[in-house]
Amino acid sequence: MKVLLDTNVLASAAATRGLCADVLREVLACHELLVSEQVLSELHRVLRGKFDVPQELIEDFLVLLQQDGICIDPAVLPQIELRDKDDLGILAAAIQGGADVLVTGDKELLVLGRVESLLILSPRQFWEKLKTD
Repeated sequence: MKVLLDTNVLASAAATRGLCADVLREVLACHELLVSEQVLSELHRVLRGKFDVPQELIEDFLVLLQQDGICIDPAVLPQIELRDKDDLGILAAAIQGGADVLVTGDKELLVLGRVESLLILSPRQFWEKLKTD
C-alpha cells in the first residue's frame, strides 16, 4: 500500500512515542512511504519551532524519510475548496503519487474522507485498518 503521512503525523512520530511512531514504523517496514518537499519543509519548521528538536536530529530524520520514501513533487493542485491552501499541496502529492491512503490529523482533510481513489484517515483509523486487513 502507498501511504503519505501528513506533517502532523510525522512530527508526532519524531518527537513523541505512541501511535504516530508506531504508524511510521509500520509504513516503513511493510508499505511504500510517499513524501513531498512541502511535507519535509513543514516538518523541519515544526520540529524546530514547536518541539525544539536539535538540528542534527531533524536532519537525520529528514534524510531517513528521503532515503526510505518516494518523493513526490506535485504539478497540479486538486480543485477542492479548503481554508488552508497548504493542504492542497499535500492532497496533490498524495493523489499524484498514487497513494492509497493519506494519514493526517488535520480535521479539514479528514472530513473529506476520500478524494478520487485516495482514502483519508486519522492515525487511529489507519492503525485499525492495518489490523483488520
